Amino acid sequence: MQYAAAAGTGVAYLARPGRPAVVSPTVAELTGPTSGTVVLPLRLMWGPDRTFDLDDPDQLLWMYENVLRETTRSDDLRRFLNGRVLRRVWTALNLPRGVRAAWERRHPSLAAAERRAA
Repeated sequence: MQYAAAAGTGVAYLARPGRPAVVSPTVAELTGPTSGTVVLPLRLMWGPDRTFDLDDPDQLLWMYENVLRETTRSDDLRRFLNGRVLRRVWTALNLPRGVRAAWERRHPSLAAAERRAA
């Protein structure tokens, strides 16, 4: 499991209070689905409808946001996220500051995409 730490502080970037952001070592290892239907486990989506149609752009964003915010396992990232899709939608994702900062620190190409979109 890979937690992202703020430079020089030893404090993890937080997805939410008490939960460190989990970041994959490489974006290329994210080989999750790019289309079709995905059902997230309860640990990632607590609502009654945990099914997402990845062919619907809004549902894809909602699923990615939930996985990035709620995961405590690198395996979830590899199973549910796709690196090419993540790069494409990165600037559209509504993420907690800690999650965004952790991912952009580890993967500067995402930060560059964020700067280009601004």
